[in-house]
Formats: sequence, C-alpha cells, structure tokens
Amino acid sequence: MREVYNTVQPKSEVLGLIKLIRPKQWVKNAFVIAPLLFSGEFLKLSSIYQTLFATFLFCLAASAVYIVNDLKDIEKDRAHPEKCKKRPLASGQVSPKSAIALLIVIYIALGCAWLIMPKVIYVILIYLLLNWAYTFKLKHEPVIEIFIVAFGFVLRVYAGAVALSVPVSHWMFITTLSISLYLASIKRRQELLQTGSQTRGVLAHYTVSLIDRFAEMSAVTAIVFYSLYVMQVQPKLIITIPFVMFGLFRYWFIVESLEGGESPTDVVIQDKQILMTVILWIVCCFWSLTSV
Repeated sequence: MREVYNTVQPKSEVLGLIKLIRPKQWVKNAFVIAPLLFSGEFLKLSSIYQTLFATFLFCLAASAVYIVNDLKDIEKDRAHPEKCKKRPLASGQVSPKSAIALLIVIYIALGCAWLIMPKVIYVILIYLLLNWAYTFKLKHEPVIEIFIVAFGFVLRVYAGAVALSVPVSHWMFITTLSISLYLASIKRRQELLQTGSQTRGVLAHYTVSLIDRFAEMSAVTAIVFYSLYVMQVQPKLIITIPFVMFGLFRYWFIVESLEGGESPTDVVIQDKQILMTVILWIVCCFWSLTSV
C-alpha cells in the first residue's frame, strides 16, 4: 500500500498545482490582446509575438495572485463546505510548501522577463501590488473591492498597449473599466444570492437591488463609451456595436433567467450564444480594420 501511495501522491500534487494556478481563468487575460486588434498591428508577426508574450506574463501574474489568495484563505476555505474539496490547498492535495515554491518560481520568471519587456513588467508589478493590497485588506472594503477587480482588466489593456508601444484611446480605457465593473457587479450579485455573506464577508454590506443598480449603470456606460470610441476613433467598427449590446443583453438574461453569471469565464466558455457573439465580434473587427 505504501508503494502505491508513493507513486500516486506526486501525480496528485502535480494536478493540484495545475489546478492551483487556475488556467481556465486565463481567458480573462485576453484583454491584453485588445490593443493589438484595435491598433491594426495584428498584421505584423513581431507585434503578435510581443502581445502573446505579454499575455503569457499576465497569465503568470494572475496565477501568482490566485496562489497568494489561496494561501491567505487556506483556513477559511477548509471550513467552507465546497471550497474544502475544490481548492487544492484547502483539500490537502497541495501542501503550502509546494504552493510557496511554485509562487517563488513564478516571481523569478517574471523577474527574468523584466530583461525582455521591462515596461510590461512595471504594469504587472502595479497589478501584483494592487492585488496584494486587495487580498490582505481591501477586499473587505465595499465598492472599493469591485473597482480593484475591474481596474485589473484596465491594467491588462494597458499592458497590451505598452508591449506594442502604441497609444490607447481614453475611450477604450473607460469602456474596459465599465465592462469590468459590470461583470464584477454581476459576480457579486450572484454570490450574494447563492451563498449570502458566508463566503465573502464584504457581501454583508450589499443588497441585490444596490448591486443591480451598479450593474445597470456600468452596462449603460459601457455601451455609450464603446459607441463613442467607435464613432470618434474607429468608425469602421460601427457594425460591431450591435454585438456588444447583444452580449450584454444575453449576459443579463443568463443572470436573471438561468441564474448564472457568478463566473464570467464559465459563461463565455459554456454559453453558445455568448461564445458565438464574441467570435462574430472578433471577425467583424478583423474584417472592418483590414478592409480598404
């Protein structure tokens, strides 16, 4: 029995380490690619390489944030009925020493990347500092915690622009912030409805009606600012506005009627209409920006 345990346990921990860095959540780092698309640089191989490398670095940074968060909340997660089974540290699938070792490796890799993309690493450093503050203090502050989550997506867009050394319209930044606030608000709404404040203490400060107003205001500003951006900076993209509107409408339908939306990543991957909307939006962007 001991021999079987010794051969299985390392494999289990490796799988746990993979689960710990949450590769499924890397979909969020697609925001880094936005400047490549809207700047028209996607026709240059060097620009594609720089953007993909910057995206990879942000994936590492996001994984580091997840590890720090899980290490901080390990005791709390062990007392949770679901997280005690799903989280690798809380379930015992991964030891804290292994998690810390992986975290150090990620930090070293990001440090080495400074030699290649120093400006992008500066943006990532801001992202890491912001999330450290969030993990240890600010996640307990209502409203502020929602803005911190949303600002992380703004930093992703900025990192993509820095990687290409291209300016990014102010409209794009405010649009990204608005969409991110919308998604973060919806996530908090669903958490509040499904588990109350048991899993996230800050939810005790919210009500569903309050978060609904946050989400509605963010959705409206996202549509307005995206439309203004398109009309003033990229008029060719006007055909993409209906896709943005439909995506927001569909997402809200999933939240209200299908009781989803707690995980934006799962919605994008699992809902066929949302996924098709994203694909058509990307295709229309490519077609519009490459047409004469």
